[in-house]
Amino acid sequence: MTTAYVGIDPTADSLHIGHLVSVMLLKHLQAAGHRPIALVGGATGMIGDPSMKSAERNLLDEATLRHNVECIKHQLERFLDFDSKAPNAALLVNNYDWMKDYSFINFIRDIGKHITVNYMMAKDSVKKRLSQESREGMSFTEFSYQLMQGYDFLYLNEHYNCKLQLGGSDQWGNITTGTELIRRTSGREAYALVCPLITKADGGKFGKTESGNIWLDAEKTSPYKFYQFWLNTSDEDAARYIKIFTMLPIDEIETLVAQQAQDPSARPLQKRLADEMTIMVHGKEALDAALNASQILFGKGTTETLRQMDEKLFLSVFDGVPTFNVPAADLAAGIPVSKLLTDIAPVFPSKSELRRGIAGLQINKEKVATPDDVVNASALLNGKYILVQKGKKNFYILVCA
Repeated sequence: MTTAYVGIDPTADSLHIGHLVSVMLLKHLQAAGHRPIALVGGATGMIGDPSMKSAERNLLDEATLRHNVECIKHQLERFLDFDSKAPNAALLVNNYDWMKDYSFINFIRDIGKHITVNYMMAKDSVKKRLSQESREGMSFTEFSYQLMQGYDFLYLNEHYNCKLQLGGSDQWGNITTGTELIRRTSGREAYALVCPLITKADGGKFGKTESGNIWLDAEKTSPYKFYQFWLNTSDEDAARYIKIFTMLPIDEIETLVAQQAQDPSARPLQKRLADEMTIMVHGKEALDAALNASQILFGKGTTETLRQMDEKLFLSVFDGVPTFNVPAADLAAGIPVSKLLTDIAPVFPSKSELRRGIAGLQINKEKVATPDDVVNASALLNGKYILVQKGKKNFYILVCA
């Protein structure tokens, strides 16, 4: 049994899917019988890693970092077994615990003397920031980051017999500073293993959408949007991601790839990838809700499934859909569809246009029979919304204000 660790800086109160690459390395490691350590960098998070960055991070205060650490701990428990009594039960550590009382003088005497400035300057992360690409240069704060991360590896090596540090390829310089520090101080075994940074097939940045990162926190990225991210990946990306981000056996993945090649429109790869990821991060109940929501959008949903959606899911599914306010007093008295969808909420430019489009008009997934049908407060979803659908793809939300 070998002990290995991954470090995560708590720069936000949630992990995003970019973090999952190294977290899945730990998950596979534990499944193979080894002991994983997840290190949350309460101390290094106060500094900011210069790797792959063009400018220095804003430094976070201790209270914010403490909050972020607690949130990340909770998320990691979905991937790693911290609670079993097995010898390879995962450990969660915070480098703030061993750095908070370490004086600056002692640190530079005990640690700094073992690593030369020449060695640190040769790192790509340092050279890039000191090159002409960056006008701001690099502060001593950031320059010291690799030494602090190196000390983390030394500390875990000495106290937990941790021999291996895992991470993305952008961490190679920081990780090898740790192996070098261990070699020079104790001569013990220490190894580095990095994986490529994940990109999309078109070379774009993995995990980014128009609205930003895909977060693991349901408040930042709803389970529905999380599910849709994986569902909407390209065939080529899905074939790669399902190997990296799930625990499916390789023969099962190969079967899915073959099915995808036979009938790409059925999207078996994307569907299985989206199912596996949503269950792992948010649970089976969240997946079922996301599937029901997808049915609403793509034509097979019912009024009943629409009414079962809570407000957060409803707003997530119909994010960006045109909205109109409807006075509560008018709705209480009941409003004919012809007036509601022209005069109050101009879904149609005129009543004659509405009559021509009545065949494709639905309110809360129920077909509207005539322009004289009356809509009242009983139609409200979550006591506040009415969903109007014109044709197959045009949705509108009426908000009772």
